[in-house]
Amino acid sequence: ECFQTAKQECGLDDYQVRRYPGWHRHMTLAMAAHACLTVLRARELDAGKAETDPPSSSTSASPRSDA
Repeated sequence: ECFQTAKQECGLDDYQVRRYPGWHRHMTLAMAAHACLTVLRARELDAGKAETDPPSSSTSASPRSDA
């Protein structure tokens, strides 16, 4: 699933292999771009979830004793 997404969004399968160093650079950059997009998407989902969640109370449910 991860490789299918990288193929579609980052051009993982667009390189025509001629030499190993060029292929290695292309794969490295495509996977770095995919990782960056994944992190950004996760942050966006967390921000959207934080907006829809009800605020939590800052006080504790059980009172503290000073004894």
